[in-house]
Amino acid sequence: MFKKIVNYCKTCYDELAHKTTWPTRAELTHSAMIVLSASLIIALVVSAMDTVFRIVMTAIYPN
Repeated sequence: MFKKIVNYCKTCYDELAHKTTWPTRAELTHSAMIVLSASLIIALVVSAMDTVFRIVMTAIYPN
């Protein structure tokens, strides 16, 4: 049982250290900017929907 766990850990380390290709700084920055842009667009869309919903509900149910 212990031998299997040690073998598993060695295999994981070997894969991460030697077989995985890590992104370059430029690729990472580009991906981060895409995620940031998409998050901002989604936040703006949700905010707009919330505002429209609030206006419609205020028109239907006035104070």
